[in-house]
Amino acid sequence: MNPVAKLLIIGGAVLIAIGLLWQVGGRFLPLGRLPGDIVVEKENVKFYFPIVTCIVISILLSLAGYLFRLFK
Repeated sequence: MNPVAKLLIIGGAVLIAIGLLWQVGGRFLPLGRLPGDIVVEKENVKFYFPIVTCIVISILLSLAGYLFRLFK
């Protein structure tokens, strides 16, 4: 199989798995609504920056990358 096609298939499967986990896990872990996420609401403007959620996702992805390199 062509390496590019294989990479695209694996990448698509990973994105589907992440999407499914996000839907199921969103009920138990409120990503995007964690304490520390910045929300500013004015009359006509709503500014939302999920800083704590970004940090949590970054830590999880770093841990996954470390484990992947460790067992590779």
